[in-house]
Amino acid sequence: MMLGWAYWLLIAVALQRLVELARAQRNTRRLIARGGREIGAEHYPLIVVLHAAWLTTLALLTSPAPPVNWGLIAVFALLQAMRLWVLASLGPYWTTRIITLDGAPLQRRGPYRFLRHPNYLIVALEIPLLALILDLPVVALVFGAINLLLLAVRIQVENRALAARRRAADQEESRSSSASATISVAARRSDS
Repeated sequence: MMLGWAYWLLIAVALQRLVELARAQRNTRRLIARGGREIGAEHYPLIVVLHAAWLTTLALLTSPAPPVNWGLIAVFALLQAMRLWVLASLGPYWTTRIITLDGAPLQRRGPYRFLRHPNYLIVALEIPLLALILDLPVVALVFGAINLLLLAVRIQVENRALAARRRAADQEESRSSSASATISVAARRSDS
């Protein structure tokens, strides 16, 4: 029996998630060993269940070869490239859990220059998008809505966890700007 393209796509997404989960677990262990602590562990199992249920539902309900929508597939591929950009930008700090490590720098490179939570935006788009690619609009709506509810909770928890580090980073940036301004004024005076 030959698998249709839809199943191959689901297998690829599931394998991608498993590889990412292994990387996240490795990074989590390393961050904890360096003194990091997990915040919001109580909602993490809900996220795991959501993603497992989403992939399982897609596998059970899709036809092997739904109509191909190349536009949606292209957007999904772009989201995967953006996901890799997020992972590369965070490097050893990327994890599927909320781990905070006092003194660790807040990420301000890659997509984090533009958005505070780019990975959550990507996930919020790809969950309904993959269902739409597989011609399952009801699944897109249901899982997209549930994911948004969970992300709202997660972002709130993460923002609280990172608030102290953000304040410290902002103060450091302010001191750095003040020092640059002082040096600039001193340089102008010496030129006079």
